[in-house]
Amino acid sequence: MDFELSDELLALRDSVRKLAQDKIKPRAREIDESGEYPQDIFEAFRDADLLGLCIPEEYGGSGAGILGLTLAIEEVTKYSNVTGLMLLLTRLPTGPIMIAGSEEQKLKYLPSIADGSKRSAFGLSEPGGGSDVAGMQTRATPDPDVEGGWILNGTKCWISGVRQADWFTVFAKTGEPSSRLHDSITGFIIDANAPGVERPRFDKKMGVKGVDTGELVLNNVKIGPDDVIGAIGGFRLAMLGLNAMRPVVAARGIGLAEGALMYATEYVKNRPAFGSTIASMQGIQWEIAKLATEIEAARLLTYRAAWLADQGKFTKEYVPQLSMAKYYASEVGVKASGLALQLLGAAGYMEDHPTELWYRDAKQLTIVEGTSQVQLGLIAKGVLGHDLWWD
Repeated sequence: MDFELSDELLALRDSVRKLAQDKIKPRAREIDESGEYPQDIFEAFRDADLLGLCIPEEYGGSGAGILGLTLAIEEVTKYSNVTGLMLLLTRLPTGPIMIAGSEEQKLKYLPSIADGSKRSAFGLSEPGGGSDVAGMQTRATPDPDVEGGWILNGTKCWISGVRQADWFTVFAKTGEPSSRLHDSITGFIIDANAPGVERPRFDKKMGVKGVDTGELVLNNVKIGPDDVIGAIGGFRLAMLGLNAMRPVVAARGIGLAEGALMYATEYVKNRPAFGSTIASMQGIQWEIAKLATEIEAARLLTYRAAWLADQGKFTKEYVPQLSMAKYYASEVGVKASGLALQLLGAAGYMEDHPTELWYRDAKQLTIVEGTSQVQLGLIAKGVLGHDLWWD
């Protein structure tokens, strides 16, 4: 058992760490205040070849895998969770294509994500149901004019990167609208400029500002047979894609937690109080120690989950380990943001410090791509079903 990162991954981590310190740290507050998409950061990611980390080399990526992407996201989210989301969006929409797409689809869509000439987004949630994937109402009906073609109607919501996307990975019902059978759902690739594709509304968010979230409305959008992902019946594909994403979301949690704790630790070391510093108080030291331990535990869960995903181990039997990483790391991110703010006291509540920004951003992580409660249910199901067992 080897807990050391390879030389290539260490070099990647160090280079991203420097980029984060030089380019992201000075911009984090401005990005939050303006809410504008940080194109300069996107271009920095492109120039550093970070947009294709999880994309195989034969499709223009660097082949660093989920673990490489996880390391990069951990580093950038020490300062801005927005930038972590930007990197995450190189994998979420492309995952189903990499898992089940045709060779033609991979050659058409993956290289342009890796080189930064195109951006994409992922549409699964709907206004009437976020986590209830089987209950989706977006409908795909056979196109009478094109053999193997489909016509899509419906609304997807809470899509990160919806304004910036050039194309979308979307899931829709191909069976009866009321059916909850897993084979009644299919994945599709939709051009953002196709007739009938509308983006009528963008959300006003509490945090993670800078990457737009909003609705995608589909009105009689025609999809050719070449843009159907895998075989008809895509519920399992959607779940496999999300399973593989658990460590990527978890990385945003541990990066935020690390950034918050490091900032708060430096503050209490230099903040005089009662003839000494806040850091000299045992109660403060114990809180720092407990949180540092939880961050390291979250990191181990996350790195293991990333390793599993890179081995193709994101099927049902590995769900507990993958969900543990996402659940625990995101909850640690929330805890760290709260403790950091508390350690700074009144100062932490003010925009003079990044603690209030971390506090707002952290909560999103317990909701996106499966809430903490959904993850707990998946973990429990795995234990009850002996997918996770100890003898």
